[in-house]
Formats: sequence, structure tokens, C-alpha cells
Amino acid sequence: MSRKRILLNAFNMNCVGHINHGMWTHPRDTSVNYNTLQYWTGLAQLLERGLFDGLFIADIIGCYDIYQGGVDLTLRESIQLPVNDPWLLVSAMAAVTGHLGFGLTANVHAESPYTFARKAATLDQLSGGRLGWNIVTGYLDSGARGLGYAGLPEHDARYDRADDFLAAVYKLWEGSWEDGAVLRDRERRIYADPARVHAVRHEGPYYRLDGYAMSEPSPQRTPVLFQAGSSGRGQAFAGRHAEGIFIGANSPQAARATSARLRQAAADAGRDPQDVKIFVGISVVPGRTASEARDKYEEYQRYASAEAGLAHFCASTGIDFARYGLDELIAYGESNAIQSAAQFARSNGRTRRELLQRFKLGSRYTTLVGDAGQVADELERWVDEGDIDGFNLTRIVVPESFEDFIDIVVPELQSRGRYRTGYEPGTLRHQLFGAGDRLPARHEAARWRHAGAAAADAQTAAARSQAEPSH
Repeated sequence: MSRKRILLNAFNMNCVGHINHGMWTHPRDTSVNYNTLQYWTGLAQLLERGLFDGLFIADIIGCYDIYQGGVDLTLRESIQLPVNDPWLLVSAMAAVTGHLGFGLTANVHAESPYTFARKAATLDQLSGGRLGWNIVTGYLDSGARGLGYAGLPEHDARYDRADDFLAAVYKLWEGSWEDGAVLRDRERRIYADPARVHAVRHEGPYYRLDGYAMSEPSPQRTPVLFQAGSSGRGQAFAGRHAEGIFIGANSPQAARATSARLRQAAADAGRDPQDVKIFVGISVVPGRTASEARDKYEEYQRYASAEAGLAHFCASTGIDFARYGLDELIAYGESNAIQSAAQFARSNGRTRRELLQRFKLGSRYTTLVGDAGQVADELERWVDEGDIDGFNLTRIVVPESFEDFIDIVVPELQSRGRYRTGYEPGTLRHQLFGAGDRLPARHEAARWRHAGAAAADAQTAAARSQAEPSH
């Protein structure tokens, strides 16, 4: 039985402080250059050298204003503020790479289905089919106010809106332009066949539209769909829509329990449980020796800000932990923010002192420290025991964290047959699933396709498998 290849995304954000807070003060860190093209093009080329599956760029709408009732610490430590638009980065990075995928976050409350469908199709075209979309519904009340809402809608209602948003964009991506509609026939002066381009009409509880998709079909039509949400409603949404799912877990056993629920949710939606790839967020501090790794970890801690990590976590839970003394028991109630974060807090931090200890590297993510063999052992254990497919690798010091992983850990994983030794041709979806460029017929989006589209997809996949070398 062959062992599962480990998938790997670099986890980043178009800002200074992302997950491991305070590290912008480290003398070797370059994250303050986040607003330059060179920062991003250099990072993309580095990740492609390391054969990463993708660069996943998180995003938020709003700011972290729960801790101490304001944004003072958020601004001093640049806790995801300022934060720039991730979608504007992709054209430059795609131009200097040929295989790296790009997973971009967009909040359905901040987008219109009609224009968003065009934006995504454009980037999928320009990147040659390397676009993924991380679907988020928002969790910051400050963001809701900034968008003109009175406040953040109720948790499950946000997913109801996302379901309606997706129904609208699926119709645009999958159903408006048939395969073969674009002729580019100079002799007959027919660019597109009008008989094969159809108006989309959508009347949903949140969105209405009546019009033609403005973009011709991109290589994937629908970008690879990512999502993070471990609540009951979030898991049902993931089971219906998501192809890549990001989870938080502090042990392989916890990951396995969440993975089982997510794969069952996919099966309940009529999909194959393996139609979803599950990723765990993780930090890695590798060294040429175990001693070197430990020394580097201790050095990093001198620059990290546990308090900034706690302030970030406050926004995830909706609770201002600054109101509690260091050893005072925290009263947890219901949360309208990220429900999984609130559950994590209840099980891992009865007091502010305990939570601060969790954030000693500025982050609550599991951190692996060791030489190549030790790190590879742990990554394999997480994948095999946790029934996950890969990792979102956070940055601690940029670009050092990614360089060290590529130079130290990747060769070890390759020697064990757990990591690719080269890219295959094809889109991001084909890289991840090996089954062609388009969503499978059992996915919710396929219901909006025109007759013959599924057969065309199968024919394309069969032709590709005959052309590619076996591996």
C-alpha cells in the first residue's frame, strides 16, 4: 500500500504580523516589505523551488479591536493591521512561476457574485488554472460595521448567505458559457457562438442576478474551493462545497476526530469522502541538528509577543481576556465569532496566564522543533494518525522559515517518498486530486452544467492520463 503524499501550502497574509506575532522585530525578518512586489515575487519563486502545492493567503475585513477595548496593541504590534488586498498580488507571482497554486481569501459579505465571478475567472485564466478561493463569511464585528452593516450577522445565517452566494457564482462559472462556445473564427468573424452562451437568472434569499457571465470559461471554470470552519454548520457547508479544508488541531488524535466528521459531511452531501483534502496549520523550526533547532527556537521566542497572540485570539473568540487577572478563571459564554476558537479556549485556557503560555511564540499553533528526521517523523505521524492530507506552514521569520523547511525538511520527506520530487503538468485542481481540471460531476456546482460538459471533462482527463508518464 502506497503512503499518502504530503500536501503543503505556505500560509501567509498581505500584512506584517500574521500568525506568529512580534516576529517582525527579528533582525532577519522581512515582513515589513509586504507592500512591495519584490517581496511577493521572491516568495513565490522560493516556494516553487520547494515544490509547494500552493501559497495560501489569508485575509480579514476589519480589525482586531476586542483586546483592551481598542486597537492600540493591534497597531503597535501590527497584528494583521495594516492589511492589503491579497487578490492584487497574484498576477505578478503567476508571471514568475509556472506551477505554484494560489489560494486567496474572499468574504462573501464584501463581494457581489456577478463581479466576483469575473475577478476569479480572470485570475484563473492569467495563472493558467492555478487559482483557489478560500470562502469566508467573516467573524469581526468591526468588519461588518465597516461594510455598512449594523453588526455581524448571526453565525449560522452567515453560512446561509454563503450558500446563496455560491449558487449564484456556480451558475456563472459552470452554466453561462458552454464548452466550445469560444470559436475565435477569424474567417467567419465569430469569436463566440451566441447559441452556446446563456443568461444566468438567480433568485435567492440574499442575491438576485440576471445576466451573462462576463468572462469566458477559465481552465478550472470554478477555482479550487477552500474553506475553514469546524462548527456544525461550518462542517455541513464544507461537506457540500469545499475541496480543501483548513482545521485547527493540537494533536493527531484531535485532527482525526475532526477529519472523520468532515469526510462524513462530504459523504452526506453525495460526495466521495476523499473529495476533500484536509490541512492542519503548523509551525516548524528545523535545524541541521536538533541542538541547532532548539537554539533557533529559543532565539525566536526572544522576539515573539505572547500578548499580541492573545489579542489576536480575543478577536477569534469575541472575549476580551485583558479584563481578567492573570490567574482569574475566565467565564466563557456563547460566541458569534469563530466557534472552534471559543471551544479551543475553553479546553486549553482556564486563565489568562495559561493562554499566554500557549502563545509563547506569538501563536497558538503546534510548533515542531528538531532536525530533519525528527520533523519528518512528526509530519508523517500527523498525516497517518490524524487522517489529514497536508499542512498550512506558517511563517515565523520571513523568508527564513520557508527557506529552512525547503533546504532541511523537504529532502528528508522526498527520501521517504512522502513529498513530490517535481511538478506534473496541469491546473491546481489536477495537482491536488490528479483527476482533471474541473470539479467532479458529484459536486454541487456540476448541476448547473450543460449537457455534454461531464463527458467532455472525462474525455480531457482520459487524454491527460494517457499522455502523462506513470508515477
